[in-house]
Formats: sequence, structure tokens, C-alpha cells
Amino acid sequence: MGDPAAAGLPSEFDLIGRHFRPLAGPGALDLEDDAAIVVPPPGRVLVMAADAMVAGVHYLPDDPADGVARKLLRVNLSDLAAMGAAPLGYLLTVSAPTDTPDGWFAAFAAGLAADQAEFGVTLLGGDTTSTPGPVTLSLTIIGHVAPGAAIRRRGAKPGDEVWVTGTIGDGALGLAVSLGRLEDATGYLRGRYRVPTPRLGLPLAGVVSAAIDVSDGLLQDLGHLCRLAGCGAEIEAGLVPLSESARAAGPGLLADILGGGDDYELLLAVPEGRGAALAADCAALGVPLTRIGRFTGGGAGVRVVDAAHETLTIARHGWSHF
Repeated sequence: MGDPAAAGLPSEFDLIGRHFRPLAGPGALDLEDDAAIVVPPPGRVLVMAADAMVAGVHYLPDDPADGVARKLLRVNLSDLAAMGAAPLGYLLTVSAPTDTPDGWFAAFAAGLAADQAEFGVTLLGGDTTSTPGPVTLSLTIIGHVAPGAAIRRRGAKPGDEVWVTGTIGDGALGLAVSLGRLEDATGYLRGRYRVPTPRLGLPLAGVVSAAIDVSDGLLQDLGHLCRLAGCGAEIEAGLVPLSESARAAGPGLLADILGGGDDYELLLAVPEGRGAALAADCAALGVPLTRIGRFTGGGAGVRVVDAAHETLTIARHGWSHF
């Protein structure tokens, strides 16, 4: 994990030794080589995903470094959760300006260490480089799943029900709080934005037709499932689960809640008649699961309706990177 030509970082190999080598697992070979050795558990296949985070785009530049690290790891763990996979390890790339304080790296590594202990993963390797800025982070998560058991985004069918874990809108409202646009006396919303909760370990295999995590906005991510399935979907705005803090934020925030993203909850297509049992199994694991609508035939659009089944116009369906 390193580039000897990288200039300016506080003695790169010393930095790796102080902050990142303590995070390394057996496959990382003590971070002495440019590659790791990964062996999946017997009878399992590997699942891999990658996400990047850029200061000022995916997190605020003054967000605490430990929280930034935890969010980086957790958004990748969320991708595994959506496929029904279990985590194994990760590769990490850190590009930072040469004047980044060593204390930032210490706090960043401490955040990773906390979540490694919580989720049972270790660092396998990666790279550190200097950059004129901003801080740019990339993490590749490696997980495992039984052969043929990975849940795909493609697979929803008309008649399947739309279910979602947890609560929706907290991430977007938490960003608004962080930007000073919204009040949140409890700090709950800001906490949900800074450190999401990946829904790992849910009994989805063999039940769920399709799944995706809500990163770019509920409506946009639901639209991804619809396009891949060649169907539409209808959700009832009043059924979308909200936290007490989101409800307390006041009316008029429906577009932000449905299109804001950063929730990292799981959005599921569940065959009719199987949702109640799945919800009970998830509740036993401490994760609420709520039915919010249904997949429909016809076009690939997402329709939002109110209690009277009248269509609501939602101008913003989600975040797009380009």
C-alpha cells in the first residue's frame, strides 16, 4: 500500500506503518507487497464493489475524519448488503494534500478500526498518494455469498411489492442540517447523514426478487429496478417510513425525503404474500421493514400517490453524478 514517488505526505511508509498497518488482516501480507491474497470461505464465491468519496462532494470538508472513514466503509458494506453478501475485507486508496495533518490520518484510521471491529472486516491493501486537493478516497469492498445466491438489481416483476428497511429521508435532511438549512436539536439527522447503517445479514436470499440500496434517492433507485425489469412502480407517500426527527422537521420536505439519497437503506422487490414473514424475520434482527408500494406493468416510471390515490408531482427524483 504505497507509492515511493508520492511526495509530501508525512513519510509515506511511516504513515502507513503508524495508521494503516494495524488495520491489516492476514491476507494483506503486512502491507509489504502491492497485492493481497484473498481466499473465500469454503463453498462461497467473492462479491466486490467500489465507491469513492470526495471532500466537498460526498462529505463536508470539516466533517470529522473518523466519521468520514466510517461512512466510506459503510457505503461499500451497504452494496454487499443489497446483494445478500457478507463482508470479508477491503482495499483502500487515500489521496490527500501534502499539508494534511497527521492527526487527520490518525482519526481516519481510528474510525476504520472501530468499524472493522463492528463488522468483522480487515484492510487488505491499497495506495496512498498526494494530491493538490481535495481529499479523494476510494474503497473496494470484498465479500462472499453462496453460489447463485447473490441478489441482483434485475428481477422485479409486476405484482411484486416494494419494501424498504429502516427510515427514509434522514440522510438528505441530515445534510440540510449540516449546511445550516434545517434545525435538528437531537443531532439524529446529522448523525444518520455522517454515519449510515449498512443492513447486513438480513435473510433476503430465496425471498427477494431484486434489491438496491438507497444511495441516490428512493425514487431514482426504485427507477433503476424498474428499468432493469421493464416495469413500473407505484408507491404511497404516506407509507414511506420516517424517523421522529424527520417528521419533526416539518411539512413541505417530501421531495427531499423521496429524492435526497444518502440513506443506505435497502429497497426490495418482494413477491406478494412473502413480505410479512420477511418483515418478521428482519424485525427479529432489529431492522424494521415496511411495504410502501407495488411494481406495476407498463412503462418503467415511478408514480407517487397520496392517501386518496391521487398522483403527486415530485420534481426531484434523486442525485445524479453527471
